Amino acid sequence: MSTFTHPEIWAFASAWYQLLDIHAPLESYRPLLTSDVELVFPEATVSGFEGYAGWYSTVIDIFFDEIHTLKVADIISQTDSTCTAHVVVNWKASVWKPPAARSTRLMMDADQTWELVRSDKGLQVSKYIVNGMNYEEGSCKL
Repeated sequence: MSTFTHPEIWAFASAWYQLLDIHAPLESYRPLLTSDVELVFPEATVSGFEGYAGWYSTVIDIFFDEIHTLKVADIISQTDSTCTAHVVVNWKASVWKPPAARSTRLMMDADQTWELVRSDKGLQVSKYIVNGMNYEEGSCKL
């Protein structure tokens, strides 16, 4: 296998976040995840596509008007078959909690670590960890 490159990691992460912004159909993520993927979010740790499916169906009902702007997608380490990347994304989303008269805005940088593998499907996430969140002034909190 060839080495991983910064441009391909950046393109992969950018495409991932574009899917989140448009609330893409769940099946769009199947080729992007390994069968044994582990995803560590602040609110839950899930495994496999079915775990991701449950998490995804919950969050797309909570957040709307999402904008993910990739800020960092750096390779930390790699072997012939795996790559660990440091990812930072600026995430803005609206949240409405009934019966509130208005929605609130979530604004933050999310610091993440991704483990990626290369397969016949292209790059795939094998582990996705949200390390922490840095809220912007005026942001609501999760």
